[in-house]
Amino acid sequence: MKTTLKMMLLLMVFSAWSFACSADEVVGVKIEKMQFVPQTLKVRVGTTVTWINMEKYNNHSVYFQQESLPESDRLFPGETWQRVFDKPGIYPYVCGPHPEMTGTIEVVP
Repeated sequence: MKTTLKMMLLLMVFSAWSFACSADEVVGVKIEKMQFVPQTLKVRVGTTVTWINMEKYNNHSVYFQQESLPESDRLFPGETWQRVFDKPGIYPYVCGPHPEMTGTIEVVP
């Protein structure tokens, strides 16, 4: 019951976030139906992006392979992971266990 309530609350919060934001804001990327939603996200420098696993059973991760950063911990249903983007650029990422799942964060000044 608590997990369901938490998932519903997080979903409401993510639904309210905009896709383009100003610095020092937090925006969300949902992981659902084996994809990142939105697949491409444009944010300003200083924005925190939070990924949330909305799947019912699958675990996922967020992996910025081209930057040689470590893969996030596995995100089980309802779990989140965050990253602050402090430099302009294009940041492609994949799901570690499901590399066909791709996404891109575009960071603008």
